[in-house]
Amino acid sequence: MRQHQPQCPSADASDHDSARMVAFHPEQGWGLLCNGVVIFDDAGELLPDGRSIFVGLVRTGNAA
Repeated sequence: MRQHQPQCPSADASDHDSARMVAFHPEQGWGLLCNGVVIFDDAGELLPDGRSIFVGLVRTGNAA
């Protein structure tokens, strides 16, 4: 999508979520990365080809 250096990983790369954020809407719970991936604050991701990924939440400690 955007051209900058260093170039961000593609949407298909395993580290695609390390791309630069180009739009952020915390009031709506989402952000757009420069590689076209939409990330959601509930730990989900939407790839440019329409696939969705649930990354999951990392929890530490013991459950009550």
